[in-house]
Amino acid sequence: MQPYLAIVLVFAGCCSNVVFLEYLVSSFPGSGNIITFSQFLFIAVEGFIFTSKFGTKKSAIPIKQYIFMVCFFFVVQVLNNYAFTFNISMPLQMIFRAGSLMASLTLGVMLKGRQYTKGKYVSVTLITIGIIMCTIASSQVKESVPSNEGEDLYSFTMWTAGIVFLTTALFLSAGMGLFQESVYSKYGKHPREALFFNHALPLPGFLLLMNNIKDHALLFNQTEHLELIAGITVPRMWFFLAANVLTQYVCIRSVFVLTTECKALTVTLVVTLRKFVSLLFSIWYFENEFTLVHWLGSMCVFLGTLMFTEVIPLPAALAGQPLSEKDKKK
Repeated sequence: MQPYLAIVLVFAGCCSNVVFLEYLVSSFPGSGNIITFSQFLFIAVEGFIFTSKFGTKKSAIPIKQYIFMVCFFFVVQVLNNYAFTFNISMPLQMIFRAGSLMASLTLGVMLKGRQYTKGKYVSVTLITIGIIMCTIASSQVKESVPSNEGEDLYSFTMWTAGIVFLTTALFLSAGMGLFQESVYSKYGKHPREALFFNHALPLPGFLLLMNNIKDHALLFNQTEHLELIAGITVPRMWFFLAANVLTQYVCIRSVFVLTTECKALTVTLVVTLRKFVSLLFSIWYFENEFTLVHWLGSMCVFLGTLMFTEVIPLPAALAGQPLSEKDKKK
């Protein structure tokens, strides 16, 4: 696949995936488990056929290492999708997930003792300020919705729980990234294999969520039907779920191709712009509440991301210089 085609598919696949996801969670906020299960099952089956060669290909990385990764990955995906049950809007979740650099730097300093240039800290501070601004603005929007005192307190408590879920998922995802770094440095990078095992090994864990999955499957069956072709009809929510799963696969595969064909800065720029386009479309098409403070906060997040990855060049005073070999030994 050519790089320019991969870029087009990243925007088409990832942006449309967010659209179908919002269709699902806006109708059934608690549908996160069935969405996550469907995505995991599809990618696991595809990986079993084409990556694992029906289980005949030996893994390059020991399964034990993947089990640790899977624990992180499974919890992160479930928490991110389950957060919609707690009155979390799609734009706020997008902004939170764009703060992954902040979480990675924080854990890198705390757990690995890493040092960064001043520019990195300025960038992460900007991202953090942006997330805080959007969170405060979202809380004020919740408080402005007319309701009696009991309902208002319950709604705010639920929303706060959703924020805790998103924050936990953000730092768990960063922790998974650090663990992956150590594994890949020892065994080499095998992204297709990792993609398969990260989706296949957690499948038994969904047995704990099966009642919720079954309940939403029944709810999906009861939704109005859409006519596809030749008089074939399908329940509306099942169509959106299938479209979400397929576009998720296109999104993941396209990003994978992009990472192998393009420079890291190009990948970062494309992914960051994709997130921003998704955010804008969600605000416009789904008419999500987005105040001036939300706009300022989201600008801080995306500007900080572009500064961190040096897509936007930093002043010499902030960029710093790489450590010399003598400095590294101190």
